[in-house]
Amino acid sequence: MKILLNKATLFETLRPFNDLGFVPTMGGIHKGHLSLINKSNRLCKKTIVSIFVNPKQFNNKKDLKSYPRNIKKDLKILKKNKKIDFVYLPKFKDIYKDKNKSKIKLHKKDKILCAKFRKGHFEGVLDVMDKLTKIINPQKIFMGEKDFQQLYLVKKLLEKKYKTKVIPCKTIRDKNNVALSSRNFLLNKSNLNVAKNIYKKLVRIKKNINKKNNISDFLNSQKNKLKNIYQIEIDYLELRNINNLKISNTNKNSRIFIAYYLNNVRLIDNL
Repeated sequence: MKILLNKATLFETLRPFNDLGFVPTMGGIHKGHLSLINKSNRLCKKTIVSIFVNPKQFNNKKDLKSYPRNIKKDLKILKKNKKIDFVYLPKFKDIYKDKNKSKIKLHKKDKILCAKFRKGHFEGVLDVMDKLTKIINPQKIFMGEKDFQQLYLVKKLLEKKYKTKVIPCKTIRDKNNVALSSRNFLLNKSNLNVAKNIYKKLVRIKKNINKKNNISDFLNSQKNKLKNIYQIEIDYLELRNINNLKISNTNKNSRIFIAYYLNNVRLIDNL
């Protein structure tokens, strides 16, 4: 596993390779990231992982400050996975050397779900993914379905602009079916138990959804029940089509999307 600390070293190192898989991360490496790496290893000759906490995608300074960072632990975990070829650890100036403002804007129809509640978040995500893709020039990029809206927007942008494919990867869950996330490191056992129970409720809600005449009213009532039972704040609980993220009135080709706060930590999930 070779660690690359700047663009110049990266260009020189990656030049010979034309079948490169890329796994972008912000650190806090967990089994979800490792599953992306394993998929890259199966589909590509070489795999590169980036670790970069991108300040431009945080709409909340406290969230940026509290985001879990432990580069030594991350590298130790990655070294155990013998099939990782390269790890890119760029500095801020390496990514944002060009001080011109990003021209990336979200369309009005895309200002839904997390984009509605996290102003500027996806513009920051798309900007950094655009820059990383330009620098690394991978043939395939591997991203998890837990951040489904992120996956949808990144795929739409990058596949139009570059000769790269964005590969969706299944959400990895812990033994209690809680979706793995770097933010889970900020939760205690009691918080994770609540997350487990919320997952169970979501499974039931989805199972019953087709029996309801007015899905919007049903989801709204379920959202209020969850808020009252678990004393949590919920940004959204919606059923949307996976192909275009439009509001759906059927389970077919659709997922339930939720964003909520536990112990001031924002969690998202879809199923």
